Amino acid sequence: MQHVSDNIIADLAAAARILAARGVVDGFGHVSMRHPSAPDRFLMSRALAPALVTPEDIVVYGSDSEAVETTAPKGFLERYIHGEIYRARPDICAVVHSHSPSVIPFGVTDTPMQAMFHNAAFLAQGVPVFDISDRFGATDMLICDCTKGVALAEALGDKDVALMRAHGSIACGPTLQTAVFRAVYTEVSARIQHWSHALAGGGPLAALSPEEGALADQPNQTAGLRAWDLWRQEIRAETGW
Repeated sequence: MQHVSDNIIADLAAAARILAARGVVDGFGHVSMRHPSAPDRFLMSRALAPALVTPEDIVVYGSDSEAVETTAPKGFLERYIHGEIYRARPDICAVVHSHSPSVIPFGVTDTPMQAMFHNAAFLAQGVPVFDISDRFGATDMLICDCTKGVALAEALGDKDVALMRAHGSIACGPTLQTAVFRAVYTEVSARIQHWSHALAGGGPLAALSPEEGALADQPNQTAGLRAWDLWRQEIRAETGW
């Protein structure tokens, strides 16, 4: 793939498998990254279950979320999630979309998602909820065009994670490794919040404050790479790439 190293392509394919192995995605969901030398483009696999993605499945998409090569295999219907977030947020270089089960309840109830421990510090700045019906009425709930992608990107705003009512969530980061870390620990923090609410009988929780979250997220930008190194090695041992 022109101007993209084999290692980067392999890492993106591995990211899909890591997310599957960590229970963030199953047969559905996807991860992308901004093209390293063409910031108006992004890389994502063809429409395929994440656990099956290989480097050969990676496709280059343009700013319109359409494949650059006319002979490219069929892509994900919701690739517009990724394209419009990259267009709206120059600071974001990777996006994960998932339907992780512990997260979905926070998009259909009035209970806000909180940062339950330091690895989930990025959640402390707030997690907006995108309700597609607010602007588009009754739909199939899918972000299937640029207009809906723009609306989702607007709901995300300057945050790292957003929920999609009765659908799933998105987690973003300045690097592929950070986006994967955040997607994994969004799901973990959600599980912890469910357990904590049960223990507290529905009472208030001593979650991270916005200030604590901002402070804790700084070391996570580098310390979190230890998790990536572990997960990446597991995929390398399995696949050889």
